[in-house]
Amino acid sequence: MAAAALFRGAALGCSSPAWRLRTVSRHRLAHSSGGHGSDPASGAAWTCFPLGERALVRVRGPDSAPFLLGLLTNDLPLPGPEAPAAFPPARAGYAHFLSVQGRTLYDVILYGLPEQADQVPTFLLECDSLVLGMLQEHLVLHKIRRKVAVEPYPELRVWAVLPCTPEVEASGAVPLPKPQGTAILTRDPRTACMGWRLLAQGEGPALLLRARLGDVWDYHRHRYQQGVPEGVHDLPPGVALPLESNLAFMNGVSFTKGCYVGQELTARTHHMGVVRKRLFPVQLVGPLPSGDIAPGTAVLTESGQAAGKYRAGQGDVGLALLHLDKVKGPLHVRTAGGGQVALTASAPDWWPTATK
Repeated sequence: MAAAALFRGAALGCSSPAWRLRTVSRHRLAHSSGGHGSDPASGAAWTCFPLGERALVRVRGPDSAPFLLGLLTNDLPLPGPEAPAAFPPARAGYAHFLSVQGRTLYDVILYGLPEQADQVPTFLLECDSLVLGMLQEHLVLHKIRRKVAVEPYPELRVWAVLPCTPEVEASGAVPLPKPQGTAILTRDPRTACMGWRLLAQGEGPALLLRARLGDVWDYHRHRYQQGVPEGVHDLPPGVALPLESNLAFMNGVSFTKGCYVGQELTARTHHMGVVRKRLFPVQLVGPLPSGDIAPGTAVLTESGQAAGKYRAGQGDVGLALLHLDKVKGPLHVRTAGGGQVALTASAPDWWPTATK
């Protein structure tokens, strides 16, 4: 039965599969005169960012699908006949592993690999490399007697692929029109503004049409501007709550699937419809301190009331967990030196309209 389940988007008001292009974001990453660190004069259509801080775990075996369904917040991205023949029929989904208390442990992008006649069901889990060992231990702990093999998979590297210009993005073009060996290309399942995910043995730009190598700093800046958390710095294990972290907006949770570890609190919060805080993209305004704002720094209103906490960031952009009733007023953080930096929060274009 688990093998027949299809990945379902869980964003409010959005039931489209994650591999179909949705709304084109209006916010672009400015770098020099181009987008995503590109030079328009170079003729490049795509920028490839090597994500060395991301690692892969392979889960395979006859019981791999029901095993993962019991641990993840989402249905599985199973390969199927709808996948275009233009690129390998792998599908991606987004999900969290939760603690029994319902807090996020690990955020993962899952890749459902096509099944061959002589192969068992196989999934790749992309995670923060800092918790690769802990994720493996977590999976092995829950394996019990299931016929599942869990192992790191360093054979493939993780790349993010973003369009260089709004015109490329709006055209619906595909970076890799034909399969290239073992490479796996699929749309980022979290939101259309995050482009594509590429898993490959070689250099990403060499595999794609009109692609160039990008600076990973630009990728993370774009990600923070779009309000997309990724990894343990943005989603501290055992601290972050999935719905406050916008898991539903990023197609990362199914409220109709079977039971999974940590489901009770998540389901109750969803059905009660009460989420008082959310993870917002924020911009720091004015002179910045010499060092980054420390994670957990209090975000304050103009009158000094607590509005939330700064979570993580890069330069003048980042993420903060803020109370919904305080995001529209003037906000600031205090630096270690006793200074004050103004902070503005915004709702990304790709969020459901009702939440803005």
